[in-house]
Amino acid sequence: MVLGRRAHNRYDQSSRQTRITVIEKVLGSIGLLICGVLLLRMALAPQRRLAFDAALRNCGYRLRHAWRGLMHWRPSSRKQAARAAEEAIERARRARSTERDGNVYRPKSFKGPRKPH
Repeated sequence: MVLGRRAHNRYDQSSRQTRITVIEKVLGSIGLLICGVLLLRMALAPQRRLAFDAALRNCGYRLRHAWRGLMHWRPSSRKQAARAAEEAIERARRARSTERDGNVYRPKSFKGPRKPH
């Protein structure tokens, strides 16, 4: 029993260590990329630096727009459900077995007398 616990803990620690290592590599890569972009920017002439800055700004705007679009994206299943609901409402409006009582659609079968139990 104790060996099983130790092995389980060792497994948890190794997977946790792997996740930390991956995160460190990703953050290090991002930092290296930023440093490389800044070094490239410093090496450019002033006119080209302005164009480079404008291109980076445009890239940032595109990324922000894509992120917002992703956050407000509606899956097609939602669209299909909304369309099906609209079709059902239209069928209920056109059905002959229903009457409109104010803003409520009621079947004609509700008009008859109720059966005592």
